[in-house]
Amino acid sequence: MTLLSDITNETIRAEIEEFVERPEEIKRLVDLFSQAEPIMQAIAATVIEGEHHETDRLTASALNDGFEALEIMDDGLIGGMGLVGIKFRENFIFVPEVLACARAMKAGMAHIDPILSASGIDPVGKVVMGTVKGDLHDIGKNLCIMMLQGSGFDVIDLGVDVSPDDFIDAIENSGSKLLGMSALLTTTVPNMGRTIEAFIDADLRDDVEIMVGGAPVTQEFADDMGADGYGKDALDCVATARRLLGIETAV
Repeated sequence: MTLLSDITNETIRAEIEEFVERPEEIKRLVDLFSQAEPIMQAIAATVIEGEHHETDRLTASALNDGFEALEIMDDGLIGGMGLVGIKFRENFIFVPEVLACARAMKAGMAHIDPILSASGIDPVGKVVMGTVKGDLHDIGKNLCIMMLQGSGFDVIDLGVDVSPDDFIDAIENSGSKLLGMSALLTTTVPNMGRTIEAFIDADLRDDVEIMVGGAPVTQEFADDMGADGYGKDALDCVATARRLLGIETAV
């Protein structure tokens, strides 16, 4: 059994102890970071603290020291951003802090992406993402996209204020079997249901799995509108995407 004290990085230990409350999330993070190399823990800490210059430096250093790109991505960058997602969900941090953390993760991924592309590793899946019609908020959606891309998904981002027809066109043109919709405003949540109805009317509903999320969205809302999955945060978005596409869950 792994313990919080098994994590060598003081920042990571303090962050988990102070901000993570759900037992299953504590266990998952402790299991992840207790087995991660010290440099991976350090990279994760720079992401959590939004120190993009340090993330850039440590990622380059880890690659130069012979660590695998996937290990750096999974144990360092995604691990750190996962904790950021929890803090954002629980209102411990807000949009400016999330943007700083996202910038740090992007600094690290700038080293990782070319290596993964050159290796010819196929994406684990393809997903179309967008914020529904009438809603211009995209922070949560963008955080989900970052986590999906970091987890190996090819993501088509339609942006904000996306109409049902635009969602349908993107699914038909891309061949994606998975659609993700986001909403932040209570008044725009019904547009998720209208989009699902549009897929039914277009005789395409059986061809695509649909997941929904956002601050006002609940599992009950998702069930009522006929969605296939609900993600309560960016971490859950990745897990839901993998489940809907029948992909074995990663760490």
